[in-house]
Amino acid sequence: MLKRSIGTSGIESSAVAFGAWAIGGWKWGGSDAEASVAAIRASLDSGVNLIDTAPVYGFGLSEELVGKAIAGRPREDIIVATKCGLVWDRETPTLHANSEGRDIYRTLEPQSIRAELLASFKRLGVDYVDLYQTHWPDPEADMRAVAEAMHALKAEGLVRAIGFCNASLDQLTASADLLDCDQERYSLLDRKRDSDNLPVCQSEELAFLAYSPIAQGLLTGRIDSKREFPESDLRHGNPRFAPRVLDAVQAVLAPVKALARDRGVPTERLVLAWTLAQPGVSHVLAGTRNVEQAEANAAAGELVLHAEELDVIDHAAAAWPGFESLLQA
Repeated sequence: MLKRSIGTSGIESSAVAFGAWAIGGWKWGGSDAEASVAAIRASLDSGVNLIDTAPVYGFGLSEELVGKAIAGRPREDIIVATKCGLVWDRETPTLHANSEGRDIYRTLEPQSIRAELLASFKRLGVDYVDLYQTHWPDPEADMRAVAEAMHALKAEGLVRAIGFCNASLDQLTASADLLDCDQERYSLLDRKRDSDNLPVCQSEELAFLAYSPIAQGLLTGRIDSKREFPESDLRHGNPRFAPRVLDAVQAVLAPVKALARDRGVPTERLVLAWTLAQPGVSHVLAGTRNVEQAEANAAAGELVLHAEELDVIDHAAAAWPGFESLLQA
């Protein structure tokens, strides 16, 4: 398994991480606890030691399942990443979303950050977190002050590394000297970070964690206009899954699928390996729900792409017109 550093924190982790949003069930059509725990354990057995979760994923369920899966294993062998900043037990000035009958609010007040961390400890069954990240910026907070509050937790030994998620270029730049990483949406279909946050991460020696590297399943090449998603699935009615978008994705993926057939590997494995080869991208967070997906995603961390293969995928990526263009047409 390819290993990469999480910034300058001294933490080395698998380049492929277990993305634990889906196992929480929230916005993914429910959760199968037994399958989820088995998937996490299969990932660990396959060399994936970085697990990325968050309190809001299933309103605590994802963290609880991660805690159950890692119980009994050497703590020092597992890199646990979780987040703060989205709460559903109290109201704040910024409503983030209403989902499953709950109002979810943003807050990054120092006391809330600490309280969320302690609650995560309990659900995860740990007494420290390897990587602690803000889930979304809080418009009511100075993000530099937020980074300082998180850095204080690091100094206390409660967390080993800190980072932002979904940060603007200005927010990241203003706090880069205090951070170890930045986590952003990034894939063959989502390349906006190439021109803003990624260069900052490179220049400031921050890890860059790419979430949704398979674009919520689009880059598997197996989702077409016949696929129906339940209403509880975030892809239901999502314009990114409109027929014209699906057709365009299939056209872009055609040469990648051909290359995958030649290599005898799934298309998504090539896509993950290509993403890891992009300048500045240190890790990919692959959403995983079962043992089969866990083993397949882990294998992407062992796949070496040759220059000509990278060129094939580069040309495919360059042919992508972009979600905005397709949805405005």
